[in-house]
Amino acid sequence: MTHNSSLQTGVVPSTDPALDTANEHNHEHLHHGASSLDRNRHEDVVYASGPGADAHSIPSTAVPHEKTDGLHQRHVGTDNSSPADIEKGAVGYNVSKNELGYNENSASEELDPQHHGFARFYKHYRIVFHAFLAMLFTGWWIASLVLHRHDKNWVIPFLFWLCIMLRVVFWWVPISYVSRPIKWTWRNTGSRVSALIPQKFGIPLGALLVLAVIIVGSMASAETGDNTRANRAISIFGIIVMTFLFWATSRNRRKIVWHTVIVGYLIQFIIALFVLRTSVGVDIFRFVSDRAVDLLHSANAGVTFLFDSTVPNEPWFFTGVIPPIIFFVAVVQVLYYWGFIQWFVGKVAHFFFWSLRVSGAEAVVASATPFIGQGESAMLIKPFVPHLTKAEIHQVMTSGFATIAGSVLVAYIGLGVNPQALISSCVMSIPASLAFSKLRYPEEEESLTAGRVVVPEDEEHRAANVLHAFANGAWLGIKIAGMIVATLLCIIALVALINALLTWWGRYINLDGNYDLTLQLILGYLFFPIAWLLGVSGKDDIIRVARLIGVKIIQNEFVAFNALTHDPAYASLSGRSRLIATYAVCGFGNFGSLGTQIGVLSQISPGRSGDVSRVAMSALFTGIFSTLSSASIAGMVVQNQKTLFTPPGSDAKVPPSA
Repeated sequence: MTHNSSLQTGVVPSTDPALDTANEHNHEHLHHGASSLDRNRHEDVVYASGPGADAHSIPSTAVPHEKTDGLHQRHVGTDNSSPADIEKGAVGYNVSKNELGYNENSASEELDPQHHGFARFYKHYRIVFHAFLAMLFTGWWIASLVLHRHDKNWVIPFLFWLCIMLRVVFWWVPISYVSRPIKWTWRNTGSRVSALIPQKFGIPLGALLVLAVIIVGSMASAETGDNTRANRAISIFGIIVMTFLFWATSRNRRKIVWHTVIVGYLIQFIIALFVLRTSVGVDIFRFVSDRAVDLLHSANAGVTFLFDSTVPNEPWFFTGVIPPIIFFVAVVQVLYYWGFIQWFVGKVAHFFFWSLRVSGAEAVVASATPFIGQGESAMLIKPFVPHLTKAEIHQVMTSGFATIAGSVLVAYIGLGVNPQALISSCVMSIPASLAFSKLRYPEEEESLTAGRVVVPEDEEHRAANVLHAFANGAWLGIKIAGMIVATLLCIIALVALINALLTWWGRYINLDGNYDLTLQLILGYLFFPIAWLLGVSGKDDIIRVARLIGVKIIQNEFVAFNALTHDPAYASLSGRSRLIATYAVCGFGNFGSLGTQIGVLSQISPGRSGDVSRVAMSALFTGIFSTLSSASIAGMVVQNQKTLFTPPGSDAKVPPSA
């Protein structure tokens, strides 16, 4: 009674007998294993009271007795918990496992299939494995440095070696040894300088600084061809217009967190500068794109086995695009089984979570979408979906619409689309989707994942071993490929029907010959202002890029990319216009994807289907303009667009079907 009264008055007594561990009692529970009574096996509990809050430890003696819908979370109070924290359920804990792989809080203590004999052997001798791994890659890097000391081919091996070594070191050395000095330095330098600036001037000064960086970064380079400073100025103006329109149509302008918007633009622009202006950035993204082409060639080996050696060279969508999708999805499932996807997504999500001040769920989905797709990324936060705020649902859907998935990336490369532009567009659209979503639909509620980033394990669909994961991935790839084939067939046929009706009707008002009334013709004029704002030069190029944007929205990006690379009407596009069009079309923002996202999120949490449907259209157009903003920024910073993405002497060739 005393404890309840204190909560009502907003004071938590520090000497409450109910919180004294000495007064705890132990008793048997029918659904608890024997190991659940061992409190030393549980990890420390962490909680966060809001965005950017530091996590605090809760004594491991506070052992919860239940969990909520797979969240592995228990709302319990401690001496350090405020009544607001207890009410909002901001207190959580992580479930650990014992040495045999048993989940200590599961009803049936089932052996984890991943914890087999080799895993125990590796755990016992892992220092030997790690030492061998470090020596192997160090020797490989030294050899590459000696062989390529006179050129820049040592950059990629060095970065690869550095990532391997950092991972090995931080397996044994706590990362806090590095992060704590960095935080201390920042608190005593940057934080003190920012504290001197009055709060009401902080955001305006930050916006002016970012605008100055964008203007200087765009205008400093020399003019080349149609890449004039006047065209770059139009691209800058386009970003300003998009920002103003989203601010004017914002759900709640008073709740906009301008820090997220401003820093999102800055990160997006810095990525574009790195990719399009620096030789190191070009080399890195060229390396990644070459490996994607290698993946495409690997899938062609399977096609040759199923048919013959001439089929991969045929210009057939079914044999040139669909097999790489199936193979890529299978590879991703294997990487997910090994934990690489979760680890990588978690690291990227931490960066955007820290820099943009978004919730953990939003950071995870935004970081994962370019790699595993719009539906699969939502599965990474499946336990949290029923508890997402409306703004978070809006952001989750926006991230899916703003970029493409790795599974179709190789397909577009197979069509002959610029691979570096595709990959860089995917990365640039991550901060863009966060910035535009928070501008259009700012947060008005308290998020469950505010202040932390969590990637829960999917215990329900865990594979028994790597072969099981690969087989599951192959079957999932078949389903994804089948959905793509069926969607393309139906949408292309539907547009053909609409065009036939429009042409029949248009001929009665003398729209004959080259001016047949079609959906593409209407979209070309409708999106003409948007293409101009992106910085496309020349009336003919503007109308053609506008048609591509319209085709991408009404049909999908597959059809738009196919037209860009194969339709003779687009063969004469200038290098600048073609690059901007590639960025503008690189996203899932179309009405077909709208149904896909509504279906996936409604299936994960049927109780939130109403909220999903209410924000869906807003999220669709927010995702579309997030992609368009990447195209606009690409128009600002690109210099030699005709030769920038042509790797001289590269051994990675686009198949003849492209």
